[in-house]
Amino acid sequence: MEGMERIGRVILDKVKADAEQIINEAEEQAWRELEKAEKQRETRFEDEKRKALEEAERQAGRIKAQALIRARQELSGAKAQIIEGIVNRAKSILPSFPSDEASFLCLTEEAVGELNADKVRIYVAKKDMSAMQELVKRNEGLAGAIMGIKELDCAGGIIAESADGKISIDNTYETRLEMLVPQILPEISRELFADS
Repeated sequence: MEGMERIGRVILDKVKADAEQIINEAEEQAWRELEKAEKQRETRFEDEKRKALEEAERQAGRIKAQALIRARQELSGAKAQIIEGIVNRAKSILPSFPSDEASFLCLTEEAVGELNADKVRIYVAKKDMSAMQELVKRNEGLAGAIMGIKELDCAGGIIAESADGKISIDNTYETRLEMLVPQILPEISRELFADS
């Protein structure tokens, strides 16, 4: 019986040793799986964090671009208002702009020459009527071509019209300014906004 007990004990010890080895291997396998799962979780977390960061950077880039566009639009609007103010101020001082004989002569000769008509009618601002009449009296070439001088509601300058009234040349200060503004706007912008 003692021999059987001993065999039983050896078998039991062998089974215990095998069981412990299986348990140890299972625990090691479980730890490896746990570590693997932890690494996968960390990798996933880092991937998600990276994706979220990239998306946040894209969103920040969009916001920045939109803000830059709005800022440029506001700056452009402010510049346009400043230029419009300058043009409006120029228009408002045109009526007080003194008309001298040299400018009248130049504007009148230019218009009469463009019309290429024997006789023309001249229109001038009320304030310039006497100056134009004096100019025509002193200039034989103009006196022969001008059949009449009439009053016009304008800031200054002249309008020359053919005798039949079908063709006219507008050399009023307002029209000249309107024609000049598009040409000088780039220069005005450069002068005013060179640093912006």
